[in-house]
Amino acid sequence: MGLRFETRGSDSPWVDTVWTCTSEQVAQMTSVAAVCWGLVFWEREGTAYAGISGPETGTGTVPVPEGASFVGIEFAVGTSLRAVPTPALVNGSVDLPDATRRTFRLDGIRWETPGPDDAEALVDRLVRSGAVVRDPLVTEVRRGYRPAVSRRTVERRFRAATGLTQGAVWQIERARTASALLAARVPVADVVCRLEYFDEPHLAHALRRYVGRTARQLREGTGGAIALDLDQLTTS
Repeated sequence: MGLRFETRGSDSPWVDTVWTCTSEQVAQMTSVAAVCWGLVFWEREGTAYAGISGPETGTGTVPVPEGASFVGIEFAVGTSLRAVPTPALVNGSVDLPDATRRTFRLDGIRWETPGPDDAEALVDRLVRSGAVVRDPLVTEVRRGYRPAVSRRTVERRFRAATGLTQGAVWQIERARTASALLAARVPVADVVCRLEYFDEPHLAHALRRYVGRTARQLREGTGGAIALDLDQLTTS
C-alpha cells in the first residue's frame, strides 16, 4: 500500500509528463526536487480539487490525503502561466477555486477537468488562449542549441522563465536519474561514473538533498512513500 504511480511522456512540446496516482493507507510522503510546474487534479470522498504545483529545489515531508485519486500534468521547462509566473511558484503551490469533477477555474476562465488521456487537449486550449506561454530561448537551450546572445542573457532569461538556474535544473534532473538507476539496481559505482559524480559521497549528498533517500533505500525500496515514479524514469 502507499502511492501507486503511472506516468507517461507526451508528444506535446509544452508537456513533460502526464501522471496518475492513487493513495491508500498512507498519510505522508517524501517530496522530491522537481524542475517542472504542473496542474494537479484530485478527488477524495466525492469532492474535487485542483491546484498548481511549482518546481521544488529540495526534499521534504508532506501530507497525503488518504483514499484520493490524482491526475497531474507536468509542463515543460521554460513554460509558464500568464497569471502566475513560474518563479513565483518555486517551492510553493496554489489552490484553484471552484473546482468540480467536470470543471476548474484558471486565469479567469472555466476549463474542463482533464483525464489522463486528454491532458494534451487541455494544454492545447490553454496555449491557444494565451493562458500558458513560454520563452523560446529556453526551449532552444534545452534542445542543445547555442543562442546568439551572451551567457549572462541566457541565464537571466532562463531564471526569469523557470525560477531556477541552469545548474540547479541539471543537478535536480541528474539526481532523479540517479534515483531511477539505483532503484533498478544499477551498482552505485556505475551510477557515479555514468552521471559524472565526483565520487560516491558526492552522489550520496545529492540524493539526500534532492530525493531524501540513500542509495540503499532506493535499491531496497524502503523509506516510505515517495513522490517519484522510479519505473517511469528508467523506461521513458
